[in-house]
Amino acid sequence: MADKGEGNAGRTVWLEMDEVDDGHLQVSRFAARADETWCVYGDNRSGIDRFVELFRHPDNPSLTFNKLEFPKDFGIVSFKDQQDVFEREVRNDESDFLDRIDPGTPARNFLANLQENFGLVEQFKLVRVLNSGYRQLSSGESRKLLILKVITEGAAYLIIENPYDGLDTDSRAEFDRIMELLLARGIAVLLILSSRGDIPDWCTHLAWLEKGRLVGTGTRAELMRDMGNCSDSDDWGQILEFQGNNKVSDPKEELVRLVNGRARYGERTIFSNFNFRVFRGQHTLVSGPNGAGKSTLLGVITGDHQDCYTNELYLFGRRRGSGESIWQIKKEMGIVSPALHREHYIPGNSLHIIVSGFFDSIGLYRRPTDRQWELARSWLGVLGLSALEKAPFRNLGYAEQRLLLIARALIKLPKILVLDEPTHGLDDVNRAHLLDFLEMVVDRQISTIIYVSHRRDEFRTFFRQHISFEPVPDQ
Repeated sequence: MADKGEGNAGRTVWLEMDEVDDGHLQVSRFAARADETWCVYGDNRSGIDRFVELFRHPDNPSLTFNKLEFPKDFGIVSFKDQQDVFEREVRNDESDFLDRIDPGTPARNFLANLQENFGLVEQFKLVRVLNSGYRQLSSGESRKLLILKVITEGAAYLIIENPYDGLDTDSRAEFDRIMELLLARGIAVLLILSSRGDIPDWCTHLAWLEKGRLVGTGTRAELMRDMGNCSDSDDWGQILEFQGNNKVSDPKEELVRLVNGRARYGERTIFSNFNFRVFRGQHTLVSGPNGAGKSTLLGVITGDHQDCYTNELYLFGRRRGSGESIWQIKKEMGIVSPALHREHYIPGNSLHIIVSGFFDSIGLYRRPTDRQWELARSWLGVLGLSALEKAPFRNLGYAEQRLLLIARALIKLPKILVLDEPTHGLDDVNRAHLLDFLEMVVDRQISTIIYVSHRRDEFRTFFRQHISFEPVPDQ
């Protein structure tokens, strides 16, 4: 199975798979050469999570293969590894027994032969954090540290799972710099990615997983073209046909403009002198700590905050308060928020919840047309929730409910999709699934997203604008 480590010198093929099947993922034939840089791509339902498990657990009794060969001197780095280390550090936190905060294991303790590898530490720009505890590191720093850890332990081949998740633009550029550094040192790299937007320019070859099978391999250019030409599912086809019948005339339309915006609660100023613009396709991430004013900004935009009329606010090219009705505004917006989720306590099944989005009602009080029912079923299909069509909404899991509410907001094809803390209460797997779904929405140009989050790790490449809020000091 795993063969002897030989280093990269002289090795042609370092990873070879033939007729591999673990019961969840089938790989008929795959081979990676040391002079190639591979990315393996597949969405969350493709079996991509099983690919890395083939190397973690090659002795899995349910695994069958004709050939599964890879070197012993390889290392795996993933979000799971980061999380495992973090949780171990939390368990070992001795702050309660010390008269100070326990910083945890210093970063230097993760690295083998530190003196010998100090040049690499400098190139990774980790010298200043060597004495910092692991929990004090940023997401990007901890990811670099774990990569450097496996390299200093002797890895000549790297498998890295979803390295861009949660990284902002600067951190992503820093990761790319590190990868170029490793490639220049002759270290073979294979990335496992569940977001198409994460496929980097420096990748030379791609493998594509879909529905539990390896469906294509080739150069980056070839596979990106094939994925781009791949026809949408029938469900997406129905939705895009409906979208085509409602095509906008101005692809560069200004959707939102707030001039010197100001919002208050009682005597407290939430924000002031705030200027904000969003154009069609300019998907915007609004981040910041709780209480900084993110949700207040959304309330001003959607009309749910009292200061929506006292500000110079333009929506879809028209000044707010110039005679438009609230329903004219709501027609062009899809909104999902924790408050909306709480209000959905009335009876109704999954299909009823989605189709109610045509009427902006909580509950279904009008008879939808046959076409509207068809579109609601198409949205269930693209969510992968068709089997739950008749399931009572209240009986579903929290993540499934949240996805249904997003589909409810999107079914009318609004110009703006407003999402206030959409991943609140979701675990890491469901949070990633929701973000992947939004990426599909963006790829198909369904709506322009304004996304509010207090988390620092929800940046995706489709965001074209990032607004970071800081609390206004108490006055």
